[in-house]
Amino acid sequence: MKLPWKKDDDAPSPTDDEQAAADTAEADESATGKGSAYTPGKGRPTPSRREAQGRRRGPVTPAPTTRAEARARKKELKSTMTREEKRAASDERRARRVEQREKMMAGDERYLMPRDQGPVRGFTRDVVDSRRNLAGLFMPFAIVLIFFMFTPISVNYPMIMNIVLLLFVILMVVDAVILGRLVNRRVRERFPDSADGGFKLGWYSFSRAMQLRRMRAPRPRVSAGDPV
Repeated sequence: MKLPWKKDDDAPSPTDDEQAAADTAEADESATGKGSAYTPGKGRPTPSRREAQGRRRGPVTPAPTTRAEARARKKELKSTMTREEKRAASDERRARRVEQREKMMAGDERYLMPRDQGPVRGFTRDVVDSRRNLAGLFMPFAIVLIFFMFTPISVNYPMIMNIVLLLFVILMVVDAVILGRLVNRRVRERFPDSADGGFKLGWYSFSRAMQLRRMRAPRPRVSAGDPV
């Protein structure tokens, strides 16, 4: 009968390679102070669930085809975001809008409206901005006229103001016609192959001339009186 504390003489003895591997494992355990159940670290932090989902490979969702679908996707995305993420996204959109407007005011072609794009429209703006236009006085004149309309001085005062307004409108129309002809002539000289011209270009120059200089977009590149 074999007792538990007796050595089994019939058991096969380990080979030299097995004995060396066992000695190496025991040495590693004694050096690190860890047992056989110890698992070494990966050497990098475990990614979060959001990062893992962002790196997950798979088919790319097609872009929305309608505005309703885009709004639905935006609403769904907002429902999965935390309050801090929503605030960060809002700040990012606000900063992006400010940057886009600043580049648009500076005349960057990538951020201009379709009606303002192209070298012809840029040259037209320079011609308008280098000229002192009577149409630019329309808004200040209208404000002064409204002010005097509420302060009657005599019985004939309304008739006098109507005559002044009519004369100003006639002068403004004449100045607009002169500006439109000037712009079209200068554009034909500078861009003879351009199809942009006629009434459309004249109206574009007149609408810019009616705006106050500080309110014009894009921002004027030349000063009044500069040669263009």
